[in-house]
Amino acid sequence: MADDRTVEPDDATESDASGGNSSSPTGGADAQETVASDEREALATIARGAVVTGGAVSAQRALTTATEFVLTRGLGPATYGVYAYAWRITQVLVQLVTVGSVPALQRFLPAAGDDPGRRSRITGLAYATTVVAGLLMAAGIWYVAPWINERTVADPTFTPTLRLFGPLIGLLGLVSIVAAVFRAIGSARGEVLFNKLLRPGVRLVGAVIALALSYSVVGVVGAIVLATLLLVVLGVPMSIRATGIRPRLRGARRNVAEFYNHAGPVAMSSFGKVFQNRVDVLLVGALLTSVAAGVYNVVLVLISFAWIPLLSFNQLLPPVASDLYAADRIETLNAVYASVTRLIVTTVLPVIAVLGVYGAELLAVFGSAYTRGYLPLVVYLGGVFVGSAVGATGWLLMMTDHQYARMILDWLLAVLNVALTYVFVLQYDLVGAALGTSVAIAVQNGVQVLLLRRFEGLWPFDRTFLTPLAAGGVMVACMLAVREALPGLVAVAVGTLVGIAAYLATHRLLGVDPRDRLVVATLAAEYRETLAEWSPIGGR
Repeated sequence: MADDRTVEPDDATESDASGGNSSSPTGGADAQETVASDEREALATIARGAVVTGGAVSAQRALTTATEFVLTRGLGPATYGVYAYAWRITQVLVQLVTVGSVPALQRFLPAAGDDPGRRSRITGLAYATTVVAGLLMAAGIWYVAPWINERTVADPTFTPTLRLFGPLIGLLGLVSIVAAVFRAIGSARGEVLFNKLLRPGVRLVGAVIALALSYSVVGVVGAIVLATLLLVVLGVPMSIRATGIRPRLRGARRNVAEFYNHAGPVAMSSFGKVFQNRVDVLLVGALLTSVAAGVYNVVLVLISFAWIPLLSFNQLLPPVASDLYAADRIETLNAVYASVTRLIVTTVLPVIAVLGVYGAELLAVFGSAYTRGYLPLVVYLGGVFVGSAVGATGWLLMMTDHQYARMILDWLLAVLNVALTYVFVLQYDLVGAALGTSVAIAVQNGVQVLLLRRFEGLWPFDRTFLTPLAAGGVMVACMLAVREALPGLVAVAVGTLVGIAAYLATHRLLGVDPRDRLVVATLAAEYRETLAEWSPIGGR
């Protein structure tokens, strides 16, 4: 998801991109001389955000995977399927509960500059909107839970489980607002702490404590809700002190129109996007079994690792894009968009390769019942690749004030996706669910990248993208050879190391773009600084 503008690259940009394919291994200093200063500054900012976010999102995924592992082993396939279906319904509503407030914060807080009053009012509107929506959703869940149970899993524990998840929707929405405020002011660490670490961390802690006390699935959910409530009660005041932004509604009437003019279409887009990217989850529970719902949930847990590169490099892209767009620096915005997109492709290909080649072995870790998810996993990875390969198209559409175009597109494709996925699930079982979502992701992102080119002239692709694609092919070939020679998790460990080595060697042979070298140098410097700060002998 991202907002973009389209501009045709100028001659200098094309020249620099072509130069990146030379095989000479120039370092970060040469890259700094090649890349224009304003582009270098923007890339450095995004790279610093990626340093924090990449590690944190990986930790988030690890915490989430640990939670699902504990639950699959502690509850069993059928009961875990009940939990997983209720949890996925909750996650769908969590995407909607902020009612577009998160992108609105990214759009308006950077633009507010040094106006503390406007920042406070915008943030107050975001909090108030989320609280009201959360209360309404919790009430709605309480009312419709028995109806959903009768028409889907038909399990006696499902209704109380889903009802308990109701309050969690608003609580997680408030955590998202806290994280969004940090992100909007350029603090990747604050966003990471709340959204990437504490949010999944309290869920893991609640689940472990509940299972240790031999609680049922209802007890597990209750423990998770209480742990999240504690996070909100402590986290909101902490964020106010850290950011200096005190949310308030006094005088907010002057900002209501601009806030909801942006948040409203985004919220409608999010609602449409649910039917594009999450209708698979709903239909699996409605048309298949609770066990199938559990298997598909584990597939989605592994898929979440493949989204890490996109999330990492897009962490600080929205405020950077908003600043560049407001300053009418469209050529720089396009150059940054192209560079970040190529970096996303470069980093996502190894993840997709590992999951695609060794997915069956990784699913077996959760239990033998979950290996039936391997083919759906591979199909879903196709959508992940397309979604990552076009970069932050959704965010860029919103940051360049084309939120209405995105809203219309989201709804048109949502209707198509519901129909296709319904047919696919009936015809192909779990594979159909993954196929429907992959098609939706591919069509959505393909159209969005074309809209960015049409509206703003933004276009990220050139021949430099062939380098990571070729390296990815070599990596997959090497890992397949290892899988044939070694069994189980041994093949995963050895094959991953061999594949990454082949991937890096191919990159070095074919050459690396100067902008990529710049970002790598920035990342290395940031990691060294972070390690020095934490080292007992190397601290500053």
